[in-house]
Amino acid sequence: MKKLIVIALTLGLMGSSFADIQDPPANDYGPTRKFGRGVSNLLFAPTEIIVNINKLNKEEGNNAAFGYGLARGIGRSAARHVAGLMEILTWPFPSYLRGSYYPLLPPDIPYIHAGYAEFPPEIGSESKYPYVRDYDQDPY
Repeated sequence: MKKLIVIALTLGLMGSSFADIQDPPANDYGPTRKFGRGVSNLLFAPTEIIVNINKLNKEEGNNAAFGYGLARGIGRSAARHVAGLMEILTWPFPSYLRGSYYPLLPPDIPYIHAGYAEFPPEIGSESKYPYVRDYDQDPY
């Protein structure tokens, strides 16, 4: 009887070793990522103001940076504050609209000038680079 149980367990373990062990793509976006994204959006949302002023100053000049850049930065910062607070308060549950843990703000991929990155922009120097970042986040 013991041999039969050992053989059954061995075959069962061997059979399960051929199972699909891939990590599903949606597994990257879980409740802990949602909570972390909410905390970073709530704490670092004001960086949107600095980034937008500098971006508009480089593209359109001082007057546009002072007026439109400041207004756009404050608006984007407020949107990040609200989204961050909502994600912190509802982190254990998937969002109602999408039914998943994806970000609440619209992504910046299809909307080049109007979307949001998942996390707030970074400003200042980074530890792995000896120079200061370019604030306009331009890839070219």
